Amino acid sequence: MRFGINIPPFTDPARVVGWAREAEASGWDGVFLWDHVQWRPGAAPLDPWVMLGALASVTSTVRLGTLVTPLSRRRPYAVAKQLTTVDRLSVGRAVLGVGLGEPPDRDFADLGEESDPRLRAAMLDEALDVVDQLLRGPTDVDGDHYRVKANLHPRPVQQPRPPIWVAGVAPHRRPLARARRWDGIVPIGRDDHLTPAQLADYLALDGTGASPGWDVVVDPASGVPVQEYADAGATWLVRSVSPTKERWEHQVDALVREGPGTRSG
Repeated sequence: MRFGINIPPFTDPARVVGWAREAEASGWDGVFLWDHVQWRPGAAPLDPWVMLGALASVTSTVRLGTLVTPLSRRRPYAVAKQLTTVDRLSVGRAVLGVGLGEPPDRDFADLGEESDPRLRAAMLDEALDVVDQLLRGPTDVDGDHYRVKANLHPRPVQQPRPPIWVAGVAPHRRPLARARRWDGIVPIGRDDHLTPAQLADYLALDGTGASPGWDVVVDPASGVPVQEYADAGATWLVRSVSPTKERWEHQVDALVREGPGTRSG
């Protein structure tokens, strides 16, 4: 089992950099960032890819990535270039988490981006294929949503490319089917954290369950033994703090210093 923290970068950049540095020292295995342009009134998101570059320069062991990037409002070639840059800065520690993204109004419609979830899902599937090709070599795509002809250099350190994790709300089957094509899944509870039993049920929906070498990245319920999540198929437990909570930055301070622990989520 690996342990990570998923940070909303909605504060001073130096504070986010400090969290990453301290998280590595406290024994966390991964530091991930939310990816939003706007979120809720009063929130002030920083660009996660710029911040990941800064985090790569002050860490040496932790995995670094987004949880999650909504590909439908980002150009696939730009994401491929950003991911490669972070992978090279970190000497092979980058990971790309993707999903539909939220909220559909402030982060999509209000920015002139597609807000219909079905269209965004189709764009996500096509964009994933484009990003995958761009990271591997020469690309010539003429799809329904993207037309790309490129041969991007440099290539990422990780070959054939950094891992791609796909987020989806349980118990929906389509995100699970999408994630099976890539390197892992980030299952999200509809209203709260997934319990180990709910996680196991979700992974079994397609008759497959957990698979060797395929990551299952879960935000655990507090107090549940780690072994229960491991038995259900989880490979990563990633904790987060909502920026809607009072003094949320101080809660991140405490979480980072606390370290991952080994007995409960």
